[in-house]
Amino acid sequence: MVAKHPGAAVAPTIPVWDPLVRVLHWTLAAGFLGAFLFSSPRDLHEALGWIAVGAVAVRVVWGFIGTRHARFADFVTTPGGFLAYARATLGGREPRFVGHNPAGGAMVVALLTVVAALGLTGWMMGLDAFWGAGWLESLHETVANIGIGLVLFHWLGVAWESLRHRENLAKAMVTGRKRP
Repeated sequence: MVAKHPGAAVAPTIPVWDPLVRVLHWTLAAGFLGAFLFSSPRDLHEALGWIAVGAVAVRVVWGFIGTRHARFADFVTTPGGFLAYARATLGGREPRFVGHNPAGGAMVVALLTVVAALGLTGWMMGLDAFWGAGWLESLHETVANIGIGLVLFHWLGVAWESLRHRENLAKAMVTGRKRP
């Protein structure tokens, strides 16, 4: 690697997130946020929603058969493991993870679940049996708002971890590389 300043060493990096994980991450983000921002025209809203749902479907499959850090087994932990990590974080002594940490793993599961629920409720609204059902539209909007809250919390977590461990996690989700 080339140093930025003469005599300055650049920390080595290793591949962590494969190209499919990164493409799905940004596709899901664009689809969800786009659908949230554009409830009209309806065709655009639905297309963006289906793009997000498609990304979720592929990500779930990749979570079982993908590369090491893409697999759910690498970052989804038990509730006890999550609570232990949360306590360590509150105490300022959380370990650094090369892939997703337990909080990030919980966020991945929460966001995938929310987008899947949005896809289900959105699809149901187009069925004759639920056409015009106000409760379903309210549920869809409530789940979307929960999703926005999760996205904001996700951004805060990324910023916190980036500062705490002195690494740019957003950049790592673009390049796929982190320091070992």
